[in-house]
Amino acid sequence: MSTYTQFLYQLVFGRKDHLPFISAKNKDILFGYVAGVLKKKSCHYYIVGGTCNHIHIITHIHPSVCLAYLIKDIKEASHVLILRERSLFSGFPGWQVGYSGFTYHISLKESLIKYVMNQEEHHKTVSFKEELIILLNEHDVDYKEEYLFT
Repeated sequence: MSTYTQFLYQLVFGRKDHLPFISAKNKDILFGYVAGVLKKKSCHYYIVGGTCNHIHIITHIHPSVCLAYLIKDIKEASHVLILRERSLFSGFPGWQVGYSGFTYHISLKESLIKYVMNQEEHHKTVSFKEELIILLNEHDVDYKEEYLFT
């Protein structure tokens, strides 16, 4: 029998010190590069976006791909890009150690894409930390607040 899956994920991670580094002049380069890593891993990405200090990825993960390794590969590859394009990404200390991953029913794909597209507007009233806590609570994920941004 062939393998048939539908794993729709929202993946979220940010800069180690949570300071702004994604801007209008570098976001297309960074988001496009991350999309390329996803394609290379046979994952179908729907959108890569975010705001000044973190990234959201909406993707279908290929069944042969381990989520933790995918995140590791995305962070490593994008870090190399950021170092190479230093003039566009000044003072980048690296990505935070962890990440958040949430699964969704495929029927929510369009609303997730809109959510990521509207990140800049969303973060005019909600901080990254507040957003992450909301997502964790919506998905019944146990967490300790003191470890969220380590």
